[in-house]
Amino acid sequence: MARRGASHLPAVVAPMLAAPDGGRLPDSSDYAYEYKYDGYRAIMRVAADGTMAITSRNGNDLTEEFAVLAGGLGEALAGRDAVLDGELVVLNAAGQPEFGLMQERRGRFQQGFSVAAEPVLYLVFDLLQLGEATLLSEPYDRRRTLLEQLDLPNPERITVVPSFPHATLTHLGLTPGDLLARAAAAGYEGLVAKRRASRYHPGQRSPEWRKHPLIRTQEVIVCGWRPGKGRRADTIGALLLGAHDAVTGELLYVGDVGTGFTDQALRDMHARLTRLEQPRWPFTTAPSREDARHAHWVAPVLVGEVVYRQFTRTDRRLRHAAWRGLREDKSAAEVIAPASTSAALTSPAELEPERQARASAVVTTKVTVRAGKRQLTLSNLDKPLYPDGFTKGEIIHYYSTVAEVLLPHLKARPVTFIRFPDGVGGQQFFEKNVAKGAPSWLTTVKLASRSSRGGDTIEYVLLDELAALVWAANMAALEIHIPQWQIGPGPQRQPPDRLVFDLDPGEGTTIVDCCRVAERLYNALRDDDLTPVAKTSGSKACSSTAESAPINPNCPPPTRRHSPSAWPPKPRTWSRQR
Repeated sequence: MARRGASHLPAVVAPMLAAPDGGRLPDSSDYAYEYKYDGYRAIMRVAADGTMAITSRNGNDLTEEFAVLAGGLGEALAGRDAVLDGELVVLNAAGQPEFGLMQERRGRFQQGFSVAAEPVLYLVFDLLQLGEATLLSEPYDRRRTLLEQLDLPNPERITVVPSFPHATLTHLGLTPGDLLARAAAAGYEGLVAKRRASRYHPGQRSPEWRKHPLIRTQEVIVCGWRPGKGRRADTIGALLLGAHDAVTGELLYVGDVGTGFTDQALRDMHARLTRLEQPRWPFTTAPSREDARHAHWVAPVLVGEVVYRQFTRTDRRLRHAAWRGLREDKSAAEVIAPASTSAALTSPAELEPERQARASAVVTTKVTVRAGKRQLTLSNLDKPLYPDGFTKGEIIHYYSTVAEVLLPHLKARPVTFIRFPDGVGGQQFFEKNVAKGAPSWLTTVKLASRSSRGGDTIEYVLLDELAALVWAANMAALEIHIPQWQIGPGPQRQPPDRLVFDLDPGEGTTIVDCCRVAERLYNALRDDDLTPVAKTSGSKACSSTAESAPINPNCPPPTRRHSPSAWPPKPRTWSRQR
């Protein structure tokens, strides 16, 4: 791509930022609503001759990294200068922006590999200059009108994101809450509500734009690390995190994070932090002895992002945090500690009233979505199904995210469910037969009941496509069970094709003992030319420190490719898991 001098490009504009809405999504005809996406905020400047430059939120030049976007506007600008505001994203197989994929792409670019052939999409939501005229003083409605008039030729490179004025939602019989439910079902981060009369305020966090995230994400400063154990003995066990107090500016210790990393991310982070080590903690106030134990302190310059469930009032700590990746587009000075959420609950007696209060506050809403080739109706997406507030919408998002990996394991296997319509603290029931009211397109199979001598049959469900998984999640089917055999051709049971050894640590044993037995099983099965695969499930396996177990290098332990924050463990053992 030929680059001309910076003088031919429009001036750099710092992006306008949205303020938190305090958990109350604005509901007024003064607003329009946009989906909140998961990527890098970026300003694109285009000169009259087509020369392009891309600048991150904190002013870094990203032009070379995203050079594939050059020319993506085609003839849409008709030889005019332009300044666009939007989000750089990478889409996953389900067509949803996934921040982890953007991180992987960035890592390859920084290591010197070409990323020219790798997909990236620029989602445009504002137009700040067109031709010689700056549009910063124009109202949002006017800027959006001009933006939507641009005839963009390549929607796989640059596309305009939808905007939903309140009046449009009303005409469709929808509320902002309904749109939020659709955002949840589609896997977006939430909504941004923008005043239709708002001007563009460069570099300012303005209350004229309000963000309503579906999940809590927080920028953090990497202030140190603790060594790992077992398999992680030569690298990082957990990162020690900091953020600035919103009032005093003091650098606070806000907890640690030890999950959500790939092995490569841990190796890269370890190499970077080794170069930043310093002898003393960087916080304004010394951390507790427990927090400082075995800590390696570093200069507080690297910024990352975590997803979390709670920021406690008493000790100001992030709870249930999982790592999402470095945010090299942001500086440490920008990182402000979140406002405290509800205090930690430690007993079922305290938890139950809150669960009931949340459940009673849920408004029954229905939305129609498309999953794969099907259209289906979902309900009560904001209803909490787990004690920490993990909702049905988040369950559906999780099932959709892992569908590509999960569906092959379910292929041709009749399923049974354990359903939790009122969440894991309420009544649960086991279901074999397909539920009444199931959609007509749902694949089922009738098989003779082996527990009955009267020739009774059971009509089982087959989860053979994305829409079927979404339907099951909407039914609050939090446990899905399959047999060790498949059916076919037709409704015929085939001989078992899997042999499962359930290694459950009983009294006086630990996950370490299970791992040792698993190693022996592995070798015995390999000797018989079988292919063993390790799997963990349930509270004991998931809550134990697998790092402490000696693992045979020829039998790698199972890993989670998805963030634990989006991974609801076995409902009946949630309290033990936590």
